[in-house]
Amino acid sequence: MKLLGTNTSPYVRKARLVLLEKNIAHDYLIDPPSEPGSDVHRVNPLGRIPALVLDDGECIFDSVVIAEYADTLNDSPMLIPRGDALARMRVRRWEALADGIMDSAIVVRNEHVRAAAKQEAAIIEMHTLAINRALAHVAAQLGQREWCEGDHISLGDLALVSALVYLDLRLPEMDWRGAHSNLAAFFQRMSARKSVITTMKE
Repeated sequence: MKLLGTNTSPYVRKARLVLLEKNIAHDYLIDPPSEPGSDVHRVNPLGRIPALVLDDGECIFDSVVIAEYADTLNDSPMLIPRGDALARMRVRRWEALADGIMDSAIVVRNEHVRAAAKQEAAIIEMHTLAINRALAHVAAQLGQREWCEGDHISLGDLALVSALVYLDLRLPEMDWRGAHSNLAAFFQRMSARKSVITTMKE
């Protein structure tokens, strides 16, 4: 199988982390949808990344669906709980929170790259507040635990670290480490993992 994406997309990073953590063999191909000749539009009618193309040509798109599919391929590790409905909900809720941070960060980033006269201050403020609220919430929920859910890594951890990497990349002025020391510690732990190192060095 092959994963189409870009190194800057937080959703691609999340999908890559899932595949890497589960040791699922795949080729990672940098294929920006905005570039002429991109395969993304051919395999995904939405023209978005990440897009996971299986060996038979079938395409799985959207990071949420890719993560769900990949987690069923083996149990080492099991990233989304299967036997406990509440634990499963909590992991997916962590993912939703992290994805929401990514969503708002992308909106803020897109406003920042517009000409100053065309930037919408109200939109920037609304989404910045949403990011800060979400960070405060996840910091409170995480507390001093090592993992988002249970006693081992889950999809929640991979989604959260993907969101934090994106904040560093696109909104470096946002001092989330200073505001939430436990998230800084979480990020440091996760950054030492081989999967995270792999996605950050390219």
